[in-house]
Amino acid sequence: MLRPKSLMAGDAVALVALSSPPETPCLVDFAVDFVKSLGLVPVLGDSCKATHGYLAGSDDLRAKDANWAFADKEIAGVFCIRGGYGIQRILDKIDFGMVRQNPKPLFGYSDVTALHTAINQLAGFITYHTPMLSTPGFVRADGYTLGKFAKQIFTPGAQVFANPEGFNWEFAVEGLAIGRLCGGNLSILTSSLGTAFEIDTKGKILFIEEVGEEPYKIDRMLNQLRLAGKLDDCVGLVFGDFADCEPKEHEKNLTIPEVVSSLGLRVPTMTNFRCGHCYPTASLPMGAFARLSAANNTFEVLE
Repeated sequence: MLRPKSLMAGDAVALVALSSPPETPCLVDFAVDFVKSLGLVPVLGDSCKATHGYLAGSDDLRAKDANWAFADKEIAGVFCIRGGYGIQRILDKIDFGMVRQNPKPLFGYSDVTALHTAINQLAGFITYHTPMLSTPGFVRADGYTLGKFAKQIFTPGAQVFANPEGFNWEFAVEGLAIGRLCGGNLSILTSSLGTAFEIDTKGKILFIEEVGEEPYKIDRMLNQLRLAGKLDDCVGLVFGDFADCEPKEHEKNLTIPEVVSSLGLRVPTMTNFRCGHCYPTASLPMGAFARLSAANNTFEVLE
C-alpha cells in the first residue's frame, strides 16, 4: 500500500463535489478561502457549482471531475468538499487503472467512504478520512479538528491517537490487533456488499461511524456486515461517533452500546473513538497499518 506524496505549500489541489451539492455558494467560497489559508492553490471542479436534484451535477459530470482530478499532472491532491449521496452512482465510471498510476492524497468522509474503499483496494494507496470543507459544521471547526486534519494533509505518518479532552473511549473486547485501516460510514459499507466495490475486511482493522440512523437501523446494518462475514474477517474494530442516532419514537429500544454488545464480537473492539459526523473529530489514514491495544489503551498508526 503506497502512501501518496504529502502536500506542500504552493501545491495546486482539486476541489470536487462527487456526491451532493454544497448547501449554499458561500460554503464553496469558504472552502476556497480555507485551502488558500493553508498555502495551497485551489482549483474548482465543475461539480462544485452544479446541481441535479440531490446530486452535484450529472453522473457524467461528477465522474469527469473525479477522473480529471487524478489525471491532471498539475494537481497534487483532491478535496471532496461535500458528502451526502452520489459516489456509488459513478464508481464504475472512474478509471481506477489511471488513478493507480497517479496516486494523490484524497480527503473527505461520509459518502466518500465508497471512494476510499475503491481506491485502497483497486488503486493500492492510502487515502484520508477527514472533514468536508463545504459544510456548516466545518465553518465552526475547533482546534483539535483542524490540527488532526492538518497533520494528514502535510505530515502524515506514524501517530498515536487520543480523544479530545472530555471524551473517553472504551474497549468492549480486549486484545491486540494489527492491520490496515478500512471502513468509514456504516450505510455506505453495507451498500457496497454484493458489488464489485465490496469492502474487504480480511486481516484489517475496521472503522465504523454513522449519522442520523435509529438504533434498529444500526442493528440491521451491523448484522448485515456480520452475516456477510465482515466482522469475522477483520482483526479489530473501532467504533467512532454515532451522531444523532437516538431513537425518534418514545418506545422500547436498544442503545448503540447494547446493539454492539449483542453482536458477540470476538476481536479487539474499541468504542467511542471521536471520529465521524461530529466536532471535534479526528482524521484517519485509510489503508495505513494501525495497532489497537486494550492492554495499553492505545490506538495508533504505525507508518
